[in-house]
Amino acid sequence: LVEQFIASFATPPKTLILDLDHSEDAAHGQQPLAFYNHFYQSTCYLPLMIFDGRSGALVAAILRPGKRPTGAENAMIMKRVLTLIRKRFPQTHILVRGDGHFSGPEMMQMIAKMPNTDFIFGLAGNTKLQALAERTKQRACALWAEVQTAEVVPEAVRVFHEFSYAAGSWPQAWRVIVKAEVMALGENPRFIVTSLASDEAGMLYEDLYCARGQTENFIKHLKCDLASDRTSCTTFLANCMRLLLHAAAYVLHQQLRTQGLQNTALSQAQPSTVIKKLFKIAVQVQQCKNRVVLHLPSACPVKHLLHMLAERLFVPRPAKHVNSS
Repeated sequence: LVEQFIASFATPPKTLILDLDHSEDAAHGQQPLAFYNHFYQSTCYLPLMIFDGRSGALVAAILRPGKRPTGAENAMIMKRVLTLIRKRFPQTHILVRGDGHFSGPEMMQMIAKMPNTDFIFGLAGNTKLQALAERTKQRACALWAEVQTAEVVPEAVRVFHEFSYAAGSWPQAWRVIVKAEVMALGENPRFIVTSLASDEAGMLYEDLYCARGQTENFIKHLKCDLASDRTSCTTFLANCMRLLLHAAAYVLHQQLRTQGLQNTALSQAQPSTVIKKLFKIAVQVQQCKNRVVLHLPSACPVKHLLHMLAERLFVPRPAKHVNSS
């Protein structure tokens, strides 16, 4: 999958954003390495999905046991992925983005040692971080009290601040950004950690980090529309193969949408919509000697779209050279 993702670029990109996330793959039988996960309250696999944060292209899909991954395991997988990408794109700036369970010291140190590579991860709060963010939270509470007298009261107020922080297991300090948010339900502080030295704290959080939420939609397309969670084989290796087949279906859809359906009504459609409109339609199949002919009904609503798509995907055969001598 990683090689296919690299090959999809005609020229090396200037920047890449890799979004990481784990997803529950519930197991309803006795599949090997399916363990009980307390967070999801189910027996499951916990595959790791890696997407291109801008295009939604699938970079990698790794089936793994249902237990929570260690920092060393996350770093081991990402090191292999980044090494493959870096061989082909030595000058590309790569940003690795993920939620709080990727902010382990192993992952951050591994990325820091790679040239032209940065990270931005969520960070779980603790008593030390809450103490460092106390003044920022007080400012947010004061601002919330002020806006209560305004004609239009906002749903929430946010104040951002940053500081250097090193947990006990971290070999060095990193830039930590705190979002002190206050709303009608109370305070909602959040922390992120990053190796990026530039850009304002609020912009990094709201525009760059929060954009990773789009990955949830990519995972939904892979799981719900293309059924990647049908890992019911009796061996782990067979289930790995099933996940790869579903991942290949996602790659085909993404390439069809971005290259075959560009500038059409389905250019931003999710897989289930494309399947229903272009593939689950009634046709008459006529099998000839050297081809199969599909006869569409005259009232087919996507007849012109299918005709245009066939023209875009058609690759003419090279003419045979006839020796006239």
